[in-house]
Amino acid sequence: MRHGKKVNHLSRTDSHRKAMLGNMASSLILHKRITTTLAKAKALRVYVEPILTKSKSDTTHARRIVFSYLQDKEAVTILFCGIAEKIASRPGGYTRIIKMENRLGDNAEMALIELVDYNTVYGADTAKTEKKSTRRRGGSGKGKTAAPVAKAAPVEVSPADDAAVIEEPVAIAPVVEEAPAAETEIPKASSDHEENAEKGE
Repeated sequence: MRHGKKVNHLSRTDSHRKAMLGNMASSLILHKRITTTLAKAKALRVYVEPILTKSKSDTTHARRIVFSYLQDKEAVTILFCGIAEKIASRPGGYTRIIKMENRLGDNAEMALIELVDYNTVYGADTAKTEKKSTRRRGGSGKGKTAAPVAKAAPVEVSPADDAAVIEEPVAIAPVVEEAPAAETEIPKASSDHEENAEKGE
């Protein structure tokens, strides 16, 4: 039974696990996001967040403690100079884990772990906006003097400009040609007797 065993050893010895998490934490601080397996990402979050909290107090003692975990001078410098200023107002929860597609080789669950304050996609909608105070009475404009708005002078139009104005096209109904009548009058052939009567013969 594994009752009470909350630490994922990741199938490694203690020294190997600590070295791996220290390297991953340094990479996360340098690159702001890394892709790894889901189990390692969850273990890294527990490992790196106390280090990020420790960086908020920039003292020699804090720097030495952080260096004992990371073993990387460049990562410690970036952490205390740049990242600590960004996370100063955040009370924990500095990292975010996003699940990705499984790895092709062994179908392992993959994840992307990143620093929350360095992502421009998520957080853009939740920017802080000024709270508007609404009142039922018309006291919202007290103490504010609006600048006078200049009225535009009327524009005179000359007769030459009127001629240049193009009128809107008028819709014309299509002309439908009527089909010729089916029945046409054919002149009757007159007989010789009728012709002689007309001539008076």
